[in-house]
This record gives sequence, C-alpha cells and structure tokens, in this order.
Amino acid sequence: MPVDADALPGTAAPPPGLVVIGHYDQPQGYAINRPHGAESWLVLWTTGGLGRVRQGATETSAGPGDLVVLAPGRPHHYAVEPGAPAWRFWWVHCQARPSWIPWLRPYETGDGLYAVTPTPAGLHGRVDAAFRRMLADARWTGDEPPPAAAPPHDRVAVAHTAAARELALSALEEVVLLATASARPPVRRHGVDARVGRAEALIAADPGAPHTVRSLAASVSLSPSRFAHLYTQQTGQSPMRALRAARLRHAARLLEGSDLSVERVAAASGFASPFHFNRVFRARYGVPPGVYRAGGPMVEE
Repeated sequence: MPVDADALPGTAAPPPGLVVIGHYDQPQGYAINRPHGAESWLVLWTTGGLGRVRQGATETSAGPGDLVVLAPGRPHHYAVEPGAPAWRFWWVHCQARPSWIPWLRPYETGDGLYAVTPTPAGLHGRVDAAFRRMLADARWTGDEPPPAAAPPHDRVAVAHTAAARELALSALEEVVLLATASARPPVRRHGVDARVGRAEALIAADPGAPHTVRSLAASVSLSPSRFAHLYTQQTGQSPMRALRAARLRHAARLLEGSDLSVERVAAASGFASPFHFNRVFRARYGVPPGVYRAGGPMVEE
C-alpha cells in the first residue's frame, strides 16, 4: 500500500544531522510518498528487483547496481517498479559531505535527482559490503571495538554518536566514490531543443506507456509532423525508433530483475504482441528474451 510519509511519523524522513541506514526487501505495492521532501539527503542502492524513484518532475528506474541519490527539499516518491514483484535496496538518510557533490554532478538528471548507472558488476560486492559495514558501525558507542557485523535480521540502524556517524559516512563516501568513478555519466548534448529534451524525458520516465508521435507532439505543443521532423533532425532517429529502443531496455531490466513471464514483460514494456516483442528483442540483444534471462550468450551491437 502506498504511504504518505509526511502523515506517518514512522515513515517520515529523519531530522537533519542523523545518519539512518536500512535494508529493505519490499513486495509489489510498496511505495513511499513525501510531498514536502526531506531535510536530509537520501541514498538508494538497489541489490535486486526493480524500483521507481521520482523527485519533482524527474523520474528514474532503479535496478541492481544502480545508485540513486536525492537532494533534500523537493517532493519525492519511490516504489516497487510496476510489473516487478519486489525491490531490494539499501537506503541512507544523512547530510552529504561537500566532497560528494562534484562526484555526483555529472549524473544529475534534474530536480536534484542523481542516477549513477551503470556501476560495473565487479564492484557490486564491495559496495554491498560497505553498506553492511555501515549497518554494523552505526551501533558503535566508542566504548568498545566496532561490531564485526549487524545483528541477524536487523534492517535499520541509527548512528547516534559522533564516532558512529563518522564511520557510517566514511563507508558511504566509499560507496559514492566507487560508483561515480566507475559508472559512465550520461553524455551531455549541447544545443538540443528543449521540446525534444522533454519528449525524451517522457519516454525515459515511462517507456511502457502508449506513446505515439501525436501524443508526444501534443505534450510539447508541436504538430505531429513538425515534432517528428525536429526530433529526427536533432537525435538522428525517429521518435518511434527511440521509443522502441527505450522499451527494449526496459524489458531487459524486467527480465534481469523480475520473475514476470516473457508475455507480461512484453506487455509491461509497451509491446502489444509477444511475437513482435520476441522478434525485435532478438534483433537487439542477439538472443530471445528467455535465453537472455537465463544468461545465455549475446552478441554485441
């Protein structure tokens, strides 16, 4: 059930200054909505399944190995991705160290949302270990050695002491540095018409929606013919070709992070025909969707 966190103290964001860390494994239907945002930064690292994160008007999906960071003071919402059975993720509320901002800046997608992706698979174990260390270190009082591990089945910890906060933030700094230094920042394109950029954002936010040239054109106040010409001229591909590529990427993420059948993956990604989906997926990834999910060989495009 979606939760309006501003109305429930148990799910409200912690006050600034605290470092709170947790690990959740949430089923379909889980959602947190903070209409007034939070006073602290929120860091999300996905370990399994798929999530959907929105801040202001900017939205991104979150799959395994994706680091999503939300700046404070803006409305945000995050939930299990529609169509995915679950979302497993680490989360941290804290005040970001100033040194992190330049590392994150290349990954800002708008409205204070930073999507650091893709982080190489070889680093996922080290990042996960840093989060587990954070969960244990948050309990350190300074009177004895830091705990080697968090108690079994413990999901949330608050770093109350200054020493515990510094240890936790140091581990989180390692996470931010590893992810931002190894992922590939999105290519910034100069001179792209703002209307084309808005259409691209609409496609990226929900590739499975029933977009058409007409609906996208209307969303940016252009005629369909003018929009199609401008989009193709500035991006090198037609709007529908771009939409199909986005849908295929979305389908690949669902195959990787969910147990949905191939038919349901096709429908959730905007493909009306499973036969057509199989054909275009194989053309893009070199193998049928079922083989892709099983980790079969792929050809590079």
